[in-house]
Amino acid sequence: MKKQILLIGVLLCGVLAAIYFVKNQSKDQLFVVMDVPEFEFANQDNQIITPKELLGKVYVVEFFFTNCPTICPVMNQNLIKVESEINSPDFGIISITIDPKRDTPEVLKKHKQHLGIHNPNWHFLSADRESIYSVSKKFNIFMGKDESSAEGLEHSGKMALVDKNGKIRSRYNASGIPILYYSGINYEDPKGKTSSLTGKYHPEMDMLKEDIKVLLNQ
Repeated sequence: MKKQILLIGVLLCGVLAAIYFVKNQSKDQLFVVMDVPEFEFANQDNQIITPKELLGKVYVVEFFFTNCPTICPVMNQNLIKVESEINSPDFGIISITIDPKRDTPEVLKKHKQHLGIHNPNWHFLSADRESIYSVSKKFNIFMGKDESSAEGLEHSGKMALVDKNGKIRSRYNASGIPILYYSGINYEDPKGKTSSLTGKYHPEMDMLKEDIKVLLNQ
């Protein structure tokens, strides 16, 4: 009986120690989620972009489409603010369309110009839909599978942060839980509980900016 009590005590101490460790991770102690998935997509200038070409740069990956009437414009505007604040030649953004039939390189180039983006490291990528869907699954960022239906153009507002070595990185939230990906949408409240297209809060984008700066300094 005493051995059982001792064993339970040891296990409990281990669990509490693990919780303490996780909750006390600082914002500049970013963990590795996984290697960035391989892709080989054409950008708005018909240049082939792969993770290999992006080594040495910190970058953010999002999935979107140009005719999206809801979260995509919000995500794009939030990333424009991020890019403006970071303002580094070692920082880039990868925006992958989930609607390649309409979002040709020519359309993506006009979209980039329309947004007023001049950063040469911001690439708007397109490929065949099957390849894009496969890459989204490897990122674990949701997009609809059947492009013939309305649900096929549904997608997540999450973004991945990649370091100079091609590793997806992230942080723990205030509760000590790993967030894995950063929400690029807006919220009604500063804690990011209720999403809203017109919300003025975007707490995880603020986290993203902090973490980009950390990785740029590594």
